[in-house]
Amino acid sequence: METEPILDVAHLAHVELLTPKLEASLHFFKDVMGLIESGRDGDSVYLRGWDDYEHHTLQLTAAPQPGISHYALRAASPQALQRRVAALEKTGRGLGWKENNVGHGPAYCFTDPDNHQMEIYYETEWYQPPEELRPALKNQASRLPNRGIALRRLDHVNLLAVDVRATRIFMQEALGAKLTEQIIFDDGSEKASWVTFCNKTYEIAISEDWSDTRGRLHHITFAVDSREDVLRAADICLESGVHIETGPSKHAIQQTFFLYLYEPGGNRFEIASPGARLVLAPDWKPVVWSQAEREKGQAWGLPTIETFHTHGTPWVKLEKK
Repeated sequence: METEPILDVAHLAHVELLTPKLEASLHFFKDVMGLIESGRDGDSVYLRGWDDYEHHTLQLTAAPQPGISHYALRAASPQALQRRVAALEKTGRGLGWKENNVGHGPAYCFTDPDNHQMEIYYETEWYQPPEELRPALKNQASRLPNRGIALRRLDHVNLLAVDVRATRIFMQEALGAKLTEQIIFDDGSEKASWVTFCNKTYEIAISEDWSDTRGRLHHITFAVDSREDVLRAADICLESGVHIETGPSKHAIQQTFFLYLYEPGGNRFEIASPGARLVLAPDWKPVVWSQAEREKGQAWGLPTIETFHTHGTPWVKLEKK
């Protein structure tokens, strides 16, 4: 008998990205990527895509090294939040409540098995655009900015993990994530998994960290409307001196049309269209990719670049080959 699905998490809410070059990273995200600044507090700047409804979806924070400080989930209701907190406390991974937050209410903090810092909250501040960003249509979060690439919304985060399976199971059992696709090698090892909390095919990807270092980031992704927007983004990045790691091209897994970049602080950043696809089937069966299928590269034959397997933040001196 199948267990009743847990629907207590609404969606991925925001990511806090660390950068040793705050001003350069801010220029990248505001002027080149076209994100909208929604606030500042101490060493942090808060940003959002033009159609993200919350106060922010990206928090940039000055730090000695790049990486991910924390990422957040929004609960589906106050009652759902309390249920997830009770479940998280039983795992022994809970860290307690954080009351004073920019852009949202009290958040319960915890870690996953790979020591990524996480939080979950319900109360939130909806973005209120100033007059110059007020949209003509009131069902849109803000006006399309006439600046840079004009990223629309936060799409997903890709974590690196020493134990992909343990992190994936934690997401499923403690938070109710749904597994949509994964890579299983011939020896039975789980190399990567993609999970979601909503009707998107994925919001969190978990990839094996070849450095055996916990708590690292592979990349974060914002979505644009069309493939043509991704091609235009590549031209803008070329003109702006942004390092393009790979793409534009199309993934086989999840079928995302992608462009991978490095922001000035050293973090990998992806522009995607349409981002995650939609999965509407309540009885979706996870798609499993084999070692041979993964070694074929991307959907149209583009080889997977070596740095895609070795680069993560924060940096480590020695990484497995």
